Amino acid sequence: MFLNRDLDPASLRETFGHFPSGVAALCTLVDGAPQGIVASTFTVGVSLDPPLVMFAVQNSSQTWPLIRAGGRIGVSVLAAGQTDACRQIASKSADRFAGIGLTATEQGALFLNDAGLWLDCSVETEVPAGDHAVVLLRVHGYSVTDSSSDPLIFQGSEFRSLAVPSYA
Repeated sequence: MFLNRDLDPASLRETFGHFPSGVAALCTLVDGAPQGIVASTFTVGVSLDPPLVMFAVQNSSQTWPLIRAGGRIGVSVLAAGQTDACRQIASKSADRFAGIGLTATEQGALFLNDAGLWLDCSVETEVPAGDHAVVLLRVHGYSVTDSSSDPLIFQGSEFRSLAVPSYA
């Protein structure tokens, strides 16, 4: 067996990219304005009691401190048709939410309207993890907004959708 020992960040990013993951937008209102990030490191079902999910965020993120301070965080697990919205929110443009349908809770959690799943969360704890932090979020409520929608998948540095099996 041969194991590659090249652990430089570019090689690792390419290697980690072989594993497909779902994509989530984590958004909140801060002083009435939407703030958000997208994460392909989002994981559901970390714990059922208490209900916890998690994601990893880069230490260099300038948006995460704003979202964390917002209190409630709306996690929208993105559907296959939301590639453009995902790219827009992840961009550095001035108005990253222009033209995106949003729904907010009274506590400030912000959701993308066409997502397949919504989770109303707050930060439970953050754990340093190298150049990232692993963030555990406590789930306060949820809504399966469209159980028939396929999730947006990120794999190999590209957005993908689930292939429909063909039966001969």
